This record gives sequence, C-alpha cells and structure tokens, in this order.
Amino acid sequence: MQTMSKDSLFKAEKINKSFGLTHALVDVDLAVGCGEIMGLIGENGSGKSTISSIAAGIQKPDSGVMYLDGTEYRPGGTIDAINHGVSMIVQEQGTIGLITVAANIFVGKEDLFTKAGVLHAGKMNRAAQEILDSIGAGHIHAKSMIDDLTFEDRKLVELARALYSKPRLLIVDETTTALTVKGREILYSLMTKMKEAGSSMMFISHDIDEVMRICDSLTVLRDGVLTATLKKEDFNIETIKQLMIGREMSGHYYREDEKSSFGEEVVLEARDVSNEILKNVSVKLHKGEILGVGGLSDCGMHDLGKVLFGLIAPDSGSVLLSDQVRVTDAAMAVDQGIGYVSKNRDRESMMTVCSIKDNICLPSLKDLQKIGLIGRKKEAELAQKWSDVLTVKAGSIKTFCNALSGGNKQKVVLAKWLGKGSEILILDCPTRGIDIGTKAAIYMLIENLKKDGKSIVLISEELSELIGMSDRIIVMKDGGISGEYDRSEGLTEAKLIQNMI
Repeated sequence: MQTMSKDSLFKAEKINKSFGLTHALVDVDLAVGCGEIMGLIGENGSGKSTISSIAAGIQKPDSGVMYLDGTEYRPGGTIDAINHGVSMIVQEQGTIGLITVAANIFVGKEDLFTKAGVLHAGKMNRAAQEILDSIGAGHIHAKSMIDDLTFEDRKLVELARALYSKPRLLIVDETTTALTVKGREILYSLMTKMKEAGSSMMFISHDIDEVMRICDSLTVLRDGVLTATLKKEDFNIETIKQLMIGREMSGHYYREDEKSSFGEEVVLEARDVSNEILKNVSVKLHKGEILGVGGLSDCGMHDLGKVLFGLIAPDSGSVLLSDQVRVTDAAMAVDQGIGYVSKNRDRESMMTVCSIKDNICLPSLKDLQKIGLIGRKKEAELAQKWSDVLTVKAGSIKTFCNALSGGNKQKVVLAKWLGKGSEILILDCPTRGIDIGTKAAIYMLIENLKKDGKSIVLISEELSELIGMSDRIIVMKDGGISGEYDRSEGLTEAKLIQNMI
C-alpha cells in the first residue's frame, strides 16, 4: 500500500471520472489540511459533487489515487468511508423514509442496540435523542417518523448521523441551502468545534459570501477541471466569480426597472384559504405579474404554493382561476395552464431515475397523443427543443436525471412547464442550490416570461431575490399575511424582516 507524507488529512491526486461522454473530473488534485475548512466552489456541473462523492465512497474514480492520514485510501462504499472517518451530508434528501429518526441516525449501526438478535428500540431512541440534544436539535424527537419532519429537520438528522461517527473529514454538500438561519448557525457552530478538535471539512456551497466567511481555503472547479486554490488572504468575490465561470459577470443580475408593471386582470386568486398551517389567506396574482412570497421557514409560504397548485386542499376557502374556475387538484391545475416547481426538487419536482426526455414530456403526454398513441418523434422534438432553450448540459435527452448536476436538474424542471405552455408558474425556491451563472440565467428567464405575459408566484427564502425580481411582495408569518410591499427603490431587507419576526 502506498503512503505519503502527512502534510494533509485528505489528498486526491489526478482524479478522473466520466459519465458516458461527459468528463466530470479531469486530473483533479486537491488537499484538505488537518483542522481546516476547505471550501469547494464552482458552477453546476463543475464536478464538486462528483469529487466529494468519490471521497465519501459513493462513487469510484476511473483513475487517480486518494490518501487519508498519509495512507492510500480506496473506500469500498459509504460504510467503509465512515469507518475510515469520512462522512458526508448530501445536497438532496439523504434520509430513509418510513422509519424513525433514531433508525436513520443509527442506520448500519443497529448491532450497537441488539442483544440476542433483538433490537432494543428504547435504548436506541435514548442514544439518538442525546445526539440531537447535543447538536442543538433537541426539538426533533428520536421516536418520530422521519417522513413527518420538515426538509430542514431531516437535514439536521443527517448531520446528527454524520457527527455520531466522529468523522475526521466531514463533507458538507450544499446543505445550508436547505437550512434556515437557526439551522445554519447550528451547522456553523458544530464545524467550528470540529475544527478546534483537529477535524477537517470539505464545504461545498454556491453562496460565495458564506464560503468567504467560513472557509480557510478555497478550491475552484470549472467543467471538471481545478482552476485555482486560494488561501483566505487571497479571497476576493470578483476573482472567485471569474474563476468559477471563466469570464467576468456582465449585464444585470436582477431586474433593472424600479417600479411594478403588470396587468389588471386577476389570473389566480386564493380567497380566505385556511388549513392546519394557513389562516384566512387571500392573495391575488395578476397577468404579467411576479408576485413574491417570503417569510421564515415555517410561516406557511411553502404550503401556500401547494394550495395554489391544488396539491393540498384547503379546509376552508377556495382557489380560483380568472374565469372563476375552482382549482380542485394538481391534475386539473396542470390542464388549466398552471405549473409548479417544488422546493424539494428530487422528491417532488422530477423523476430522477427517468430521462431528460421523460421528465420534460410528462405534463404534455396528452398533447402528444393521437388516437391514444404517443408520437415518439414529437416527444423527442419537444424534449430536445426545451432542453436546448434551457441549455441543459447533458450528453443527450436520453440521459437520466440522477446523473445531472443540481442546476441542470432545475433547468429540466422548468423546461417541462415551458414545454407544456403553462401561463401561470408557481416557483418555490427555484434557485436553491444553484450557482451564480445559472441563477442569472433563471432570473433572465423569469423576466422574459413576464414580458411574454406569463404570471409567476415566486416563493423564496432569499430576500435579495424577492426584492430584485418581484413586482409585489407579500410577507407571511404564522400562517397569515403580515405585510405587503410594492416594488420600489427604497424597499430593503430590513423592512421585510420587520414583518417576519
């Protein structure tokens, strides 16, 4: 077995990985020092998740070698990686459904609580609760079913599972995009404690400000190639952007106009909608309007999006289209020209184990039918057209979506609704986990859709995004509307926050 000097906790040399014709990694060298938080940044499709998943034993490299503590490291899988001291919190959902929180934390470690072939659930629950309490997530109950938890709390469960094994290298892949301010502070605090104890982290994020604040060094990837490694004293936001995308950012990021502009016609309306979360919410969306909806994590804004699309039926009140047609369910909403992009992309917005073509064409299958048969040529033409329009980076439209980066997955999700010709789009955190280049492209797309007369509900946890893109913003708190603002030059994040807390 090869060895090397212990100048780094983890080191990768000449790592290559391809998926078909796509070269995800090309001769990548990187190192993480002992007690260091190394940031890993790049556009979607740059190779960040690929190199991190190889380090965590999820995938194997085509060539190259890795070292851990100076000794050659070839993990046989995630359990083997964990046993070597390498744990990872993945970008999308990493918990296992239909089992408890405790069972998720101790998956693969059930023998710790088994005697004579019998699993002692009480002992496992108590141990799991101690871990949750220790990381500041005591509000999560170990006995709860994982499916009953919010997306953020499931991420905290993943964090508890990763930290239980006391990893020497913790890989955090885009996790903060799923966390509220409280959840992020929990993660930051734990990372600081790990660093002080001599453990290391590979921290992947699209938030450049976050990376500059938290990380000790920064590795930049572009199109599978390492373009630079920066020390803390060399961090500069414009330099990092240029290294990520290979050019200077040009043009505007958000909308440049300072005033609202949309028609008088109301195309979608919620009237006194109430359920377990929402409290007598009334909202109107006008033709050509971008209506922003913001608030803290549990304010009800995500539930409102689902109610508007018919995924959740209100206990009282109704959702109406412009001609007073009542929205009764999601299938009816799709037929009436409404599209919906969920915050939870992999679980609710797409079929990850199906192709780009299958995903783009799904809402349009009725339109592609003739005498009950789907025209395969028309199907391929539709998928190819919108894949090209959204510049989805893949070998072909036959590529499965689970092989795509987060940004390209999101492009596929948007492409399916544009291919369907949806006139109303409900976008719940559409830029979550998206790099700055793809974000700018999505903002430009939203602007163009508005110019074409489409109407958009933009639900977002990013206040700058709401202010930069919306004609009108409603702020939610405790299931109700606590404030409303028109687009104006003087609108600030501070004003919105006043109505959130």
